[in-house]
Amino acid sequence: MATVKLDYVAPWWTYWLHSFPHFNFYFQSVDNTFKPEATSYQQSLILLACVGVVGLGLSLLVLAVYLVCLCCCHRDMDEDTKRPRTCCVTWAAVITGLIICSAVGVGFYGNSETNDGMYQMTYSLHNANHTLESINNLVAGSMNSFETGLKLHLERLDEIFATKPEYLQALRFMQLMINNVIRELTALPDINKTNIDLAAAADQTAFIEYYRWLTYLLLLILDLVICLAMCLAVARHSRWLLITIMGFVILSLILSWISVGVDTASAMGLSDFCVSPDKFIVNQTKDFLSADVAHYYLFCSPSLLNPFQQSLTTCQRSLTTMQIQIQGLLQFAVRLFPTSERDLLGIQRLLNSTEFSLHQLTALLDCRGLHKDYVDALMGVCYDGVEGLLYLSLFSLLTACALSAMLCVIFRVWTLMGSREKEYDDIDEEDPFNPQARRISYNPRRSNTHSFCSYTTSLGSQASLNPPPQSASSVTSPPEYMNQSMLFGGAPRYENVPLIGRGSPPPSYSPSMRTTYLTMTNAQIRHFGTDFQV
Repeated sequence: MATVKLDYVAPWWTYWLHSFPHFNFYFQSVDNTFKPEATSYQQSLILLACVGVVGLGLSLLVLAVYLVCLCCCHRDMDEDTKRPRTCCVTWAAVITGLIICSAVGVGFYGNSETNDGMYQMTYSLHNANHTLESINNLVAGSMNSFETGLKLHLERLDEIFATKPEYLQALRFMQLMINNVIRELTALPDINKTNIDLAAAADQTAFIEYYRWLTYLLLLILDLVICLAMCLAVARHSRWLLITIMGFVILSLILSWISVGVDTASAMGLSDFCVSPDKFIVNQTKDFLSADVAHYYLFCSPSLLNPFQQSLTTCQRSLTTMQIQIQGLLQFAVRLFPTSERDLLGIQRLLNSTEFSLHQLTALLDCRGLHKDYVDALMGVCYDGVEGLLYLSLFSLLTACALSAMLCVIFRVWTLMGSREKEYDDIDEEDPFNPQARRISYNPRRSNTHSFCSYTTSLGSQASLNPPPQSASSVTSPPEYMNQSMLFGGAPRYENVPLIGRGSPPPSYSPSMRTTYLTMTNAQIRHFGTDFQV
């Protein structure tokens, strides 16, 4: 059968990250070989993670400088100057929101890629763990059957064949073959220790990855909620909403910069591993695996021989020899010793089951299965995993910068809201052009006000201008400007309509109107009241 070899080639971004210099706490260059147990290498990753802390400090410093400048340089502006600045603030908020939304899209993709890569790695580790566990069970089962079952049958056959030295010699030869099989099975690597390490690594990775994925998902949702709430706060000019958003923005800003440092350090460490994973695994397994065994499974090259082939061949030959011996004893010894048939058949069944287990063990010890799991794990970590971490670093960096800009926008919106409220407070409530004053002075339930513009010198004509009152249930009182229209022959005279209720500038008066108003007598004042007295 032709062997299928799966080649692993590290992606270019791992080489790019691996080429970055590594420094310890004393800013001395250290080796970039992946050595997580080395103190100098740990310091280089911690120093790289501190980039997020430096970015957070710079962001807070820029925000503090901007806030000081905003407070010191604040001055009153007229309406024409203030309108374009308000527009700029609006556009700044919109652009900031778009950047955050784009960064959230990048973050969702990176989070999904990282999760897929880690899932593929844990799945491959569990497959490799299952293979090693099966090897361990087969080896343990074979050794147990040889050490207990076969020895028990041989002891009874010794007693039965005590009078036949030739049969005893056959039993001694079988005992020698059994010892050879046990010795060869014992020469296999310590599968128990490997099994425990892989299972623990897979479970711990899955546990960490789940909470990492959940944390980033909540952070992405928080950024989207901040964008929506920011749009609502700018539209409604709500101070309490701005204060709430400011608190969440600061929280998200801190988390984003922490994410930048953690993701960058993780991507750097994984890249150092992905560039030369074979060297690290050989060093980690040298206590219980020889170098030739590790290279056989790591590279699975056709030129490399199976290190267990000799042991498996010896076991197979020993089992075949014992099968031949049992067949001869069943053919000749059972006639003389009928009681030996039960033990001989028991030995034959044990040899058949052991031979079947040996065939399974030969297939499992072949490098192709474990090498495939090894390559799949590397593909998941070094391709999807590192790529996803790079996207998450980009998301965190864009979000941190955009959130810093959003805080500046919030500070500016706050000052504009304060300036607008101050201008409203400076308006005179008695000003007739103040909308609030007009709302207070206007009472729709007042009776129609008599216009001084419709006055003539004859009291009779005034009486004719005021028709007898009608029932409110039958006729609705006409609007004020209609009353003025009727006074002037039915033609609308909007110039003479009183200011109250129109919401327009004061009317202009002709000289005759002003003369008529100034020549009002006491009787006329008693008739119209004091509505138009100066």
